[in-house]
Amino acid sequence: MPEQQIYLLSPKELSPETIAVAFAKTSRSPESFREIAADLNDEKSAKFHEKWVVGYGHASVAEHAVLHIAFENVSRLAIESIESNRLGSYTEKSTRYQKWGADDFFIPAELDGHPLRNEYIAACRLLFSTYNRSLDPVRTLVLERFPRRENESDEGYDRRIRSQYVDVCRFILPAASLANVGMTANARVLESMIRKMLSSSLTEVKQIGGKVKEVAKAEIPTLVKYADEVPYLMETSHEIGRLANREFGIEHREADEWCTLIDYDKDGEKKILAAALYRFGEMSYADALAHVHAHKKAERTQLAEVLMKRLGRYDVPLRELEYCSYIFDLVMDQGAYAEFKRHRMMTQTPQMLTTRHGHAVPRLITEAGFGSEYEAAMNAAADMYEKLYVFNPQAAQYIVPNGYKRRVLAQFNLREAFAFCQLRSAPNAHFSIRRIAERMYEEIMRVHPTLAGFIQMPEETWQGVEEKYFTQT
Repeated sequence: MPEQQIYLLSPKELSPETIAVAFAKTSRSPESFREIAADLNDEKSAKFHEKWVVGYGHASVAEHAVLHIAFENVSRLAIESIESNRLGSYTEKSTRYQKWGADDFFIPAELDGHPLRNEYIAACRLLFSTYNRSLDPVRTLVLERFPRRENESDEGYDRRIRSQYVDVCRFILPAASLANVGMTANARVLESMIRKMLSSSLTEVKQIGGKVKEVAKAEIPTLVKYADEVPYLMETSHEIGRLANREFGIEHREADEWCTLIDYDKDGEKKILAAALYRFGEMSYADALAHVHAHKKAERTQLAEVLMKRLGRYDVPLRELEYCSYIFDLVMDQGAYAEFKRHRMMTQTPQMLTTRHGHAVPRLITEAGFGSEYEAAMNAAADMYEKLYVFNPQAAQYIVPNGYKRRVLAQFNLREAFAFCQLRSAPNAHFSIRRIAERMYEEIMRVHPTLAGFIQMPEETWQGVEEKYFTQT
């Protein structure tokens, strides 16, 4: 029997395109990966990709070519486009642990030469100066409530309390705030990303897409060289937007409810239990489902117990939990959405940023005596938003602070519900996202208590979060 071997094809020795070809060729070559790679060079790899990936559409081969791309000083609005690719990996500058300087904001090219440009800059400066003035009074309040521990260093103490006051003051920061983000993605993802960004209606996003293509071509020239804008994306978004905003006459109104379970799989729990029997048995799925339907509730509860009782807090539930899904219509502050969007196993449809749904007010802002300044800044942002909206609705998003609320439609399965609800309800999670996770858990428990009951949640409730952390939600 041949010897089993596991080894690395190092990106220090081989280009990403060459590694991709080496893996691709194993489907038809009896040689080892080392032997295949030794016979390749950049020219041969490029010809292979031109023929098989580009010519014949074997796009999965491009998934073996992986790049790490650094984005610096891009707006948080643009970061949403960067991070919208489900299969990429991202780490960005945190508004919870870092502070922003007075000039750390983006000025969109759409305003070049426009009378609103100076007014926009003044509005950004107001938001950033208000943000910086809020830090000391809120920090002072936090210091009073969370005294230093015995033998705790200055650095350790500051690190412990920093997120508690920076977390609150970040509500003032607009989407124009500059940030850095690191991205790891394969060439297939990058090509899709470049196409979407080049098709954006925002100049900044288009320019970033062009720069990504340029830097990627240095490592994977063949795999991204045909990435270009997509008329389908550009024209469809424009036409649907026109219909939604004009011809259909659907008027904007304040949300009556901020967390609505729109739809869910009524037989979801039964389907999951049947899928578990199917996986570990030898019956058809129809027979497994009929068997579960024939069970009394007590018997189904017992089967659910067997399926879930050994699940530890850091264990990933079996994939069979994906056979049950939910659709939520949510309204959350933009700061919460910045964390919500990281759950890319969901299908998410966020609406554009706006100030028309109102804003949240953190309780510490009010208790620190900073409420009037906070309100003045938020109102100034709303006024600037309306002026910008008349000129360019897309560019108007840059001025919207984190405290303003946003609508998002989300569909996900019960397995993802375990991951989201447990992670985002943890004590170290931001209070805005804890409120969302705890309310969504409550809704899921209402319709599927047998399996959702195994989601490990804290005793804290979303009502308790509202009372403790918000003056206004």
